[in-house]
Amino acid sequence: MSSIIKVDTIKDIASTDIIKKSGTSITVGTASDTTTVAGNAVRSNAIQAADGANIISQSGTTITLGASGDTVEIASGASLVGGGITWQSVVTASTLTTVAGRGYPINTTSNACTVTLPSSASAGNQVQIVDYAGTFATNNITLTSSLKIEGETLDKILTTNREGVIITYVDVTQGWVATTGVNSGDQALDPIVYSADFLVVAGGGGGGNGGSRGGGGGGAGGFRTSTQLIGQGRVLTVTVGDGGVGLNVASSPTPNGSNSSISGTGITTITSAGGGGGGNEGVGIPGVDGGSGGGGAGTTGSGSTVAGSGNTPATSPSQGNDGGAGIGSPSNNTLAGGGGGGAGAVGQASSLSNGGNGGAGSASSITGSSVTYAGGGGGGVNSGTPGSGGSGGGGAGVNGGLGTAGTVNTGGGAGGTATNGGSNKGGIGGKGVVIISVPDADYSGTTTGSPTVATGVSGKTVMTFTGDGSYTG
Repeated sequence: MSSIIKVDTIKDIASTDIIKKSGTSITVGTASDTTTVAGNAVRSNAIQAADGANIISQSGTTITLGASGDTVEIASGASLVGGGITWQSVVTASTLTTVAGRGYPINTTSNACTVTLPSSASAGNQVQIVDYAGTFATNNITLTSSLKIEGETLDKILTTNREGVIITYVDVTQGWVATTGVNSGDQALDPIVYSADFLVVAGGGGGGNGGSRGGGGGGAGGFRTSTQLIGQGRVLTVTVGDGGVGLNVASSPTPNGSNSSISGTGITTITSAGGGGGGNEGVGIPGVDGGSGGGGAGTTGSGSTVAGSGNTPATSPSQGNDGGAGIGSPSNNTLAGGGGGGAGAVGQASSLSNGGNGGAGSASSITGSSVTYAGGGGGGVNSGTPGSGGSGGGGAGVNGGLGTAGTVNTGGGAGGTATNGGSNKGGIGGKGVVIISVPDADYSGTTTGSPTVATGVSGKTVMTFTGDGSYTG
């Protein structure tokens, strides 16, 4: 028959507890003791700290070190074997959904690959990606996630051959960020970009009022083109300038047209300057500087009046040309204004009996067919033959009455006039235009400002903005 000894406490000869039971807790040894289990294993599903929080716990085949909020450190000089990134077999598929803590060699020899980063992550979670075959530049990796990537809800791409990158989750504000990279260029995670063509034409200048003499023609709005890379999801802001307003008095400078521009993150802003206003009566109010310069007014003085300078402020290539000078003579009252400058040519100087013609504009085929923009306005006359408007929307000069307006959405300069008061005033410059052309396959369909959109233009989608708006790439 077996015997059983029942006690709650076993003490040593010094009356120090060796084993003690209190309620459901059994304590082995005291705080200053060393307890050794010789030749045997201590089996437990959890080892806890004094506060009852798990230090090591096991559930099924998963072993967890520490508890939520803890920091698990490896002692200085110690090595962690078998931890960190777990590498997977080579990926050749066109899609991949990743798991935190894993590394993926990806072979894009045959196709690009869209990689989805984990949709649920904790700070410090990592995913590693490496270019297995040196083909990321040919077939890119697109990174996507329902969480942010580098602080944005936009996809990123890996585009450099032999690139390797560790992507770490930081927090809800920045999301996944690149923390280590090799062969990654200026930035490991590149934005998705595509090529876009821009045409930016500013508003044309108002026509001058020469009073008893001919007013100068308005200068055309600045004409600029550009081809740049735009980022997917980036907003391009479009501003379309109005034409300058002609005056019915000859004693003040004629207003310029307003600037047009296109700007946005990751691109060089393109701004075209409004066309210069046409010169008014007398040498004291010359043609005004602008994208293209306004023509000089006629004068009773001998010689010529000053025309406005084009390409102001200066751009390269030049956005416009100078206006033509006005001619006067004390013995001849046929006093005519010079033509406004155009994007393609200077304005013509007037003669004693003829207003100067506006300078020719410049042609663009961004819409799929050749269209000329930014012609200068013709000079007005007191009597004689007014100057014609330059090709590209320039308004013709007149002999009294209202100068001819520049054509809307061409940036053409307005025609000049003569005679003060009433309806005798220079014409209104033509409003500008901004046009964006992108590949059909990249067009996002997201615009504001109601541009006219034409698709399938030699593989391009063309957005024509006749007023302010935006396009999201």
